[in-house]
Amino acid sequence: MGLSDIKDRIAKAEAEGGRAEGSVTLIAVSKVQPNTKVESVLREGQRVFGENKVQEAQGKWPAFREQFEGIDLHLIGPLQTNKTRAAMELVNAIHSVDRPKLAHAIARIAQEIGSCPDLFIQVNTGEEPQKAGILPADVDSFVAECRALDLPIMGLMCIPPADEEASMHFALLRKFAERNGLEGLSMGMSSDFEKAIAFGATHVRVGSAIFGERDYG
Repeated sequence: MGLSDIKDRIAKAEAEGGRAEGSVTLIAVSKVQPNTKVESVLREGQRVFGENKVQEAQGKWPAFREQFEGIDLHLIGPLQTNKTRAAMELVNAIHSVDRPKLAHAIARIAQEIGSCPDLFIQVNTGEEPQKAGILPADVDSFVAECRALDLPIMGLMCIPPADEEASMHFALLRKFAERNGLEGLSMGMSSDFEKAIAFGATHVRVGSAIFGERDYG
């Protein structure tokens, strides 16, 4: 497996789902990957990457941005409120807006710096106590709260429970997005991104299928 194989599979899934070619954005999840592997994927032409932690992204991406033009960096992991400013100054999109306190911090800092990354609200579709995200019952009110803060909410994100059929969670996320007039759906990873595309994913987050298994050392 590798970048070209994943791109081919995405194109096939787009066609099978009646989606326009290129309508799905591939986020190459580069967390915990050595810089040599990341650079190799950059040299293959990939420009959209996902990181889980602000500190890791800070140590990796400024140097790559000096080497390569057009890097589009997405934060896909939990964001601590005290790291909000650093994240907003570094990334192009945040996929893990998951609580009112964070939304208000983003809004305040956006006013101060005059810009804001694209934002996705993370929904805990499986209502898992150990997982971050807005609960399904609170999605509509939280979207409204974020809009009242003038935040650029592009869509919703979910990570389905590992032991449940992902499709039902993708369908639920799509229903919430449609109900709130949101077009972005960040869903689907290495094992299930084709299913996610069938349910309307606009962004898929693929790591190990591109880079190989992570070595957490």
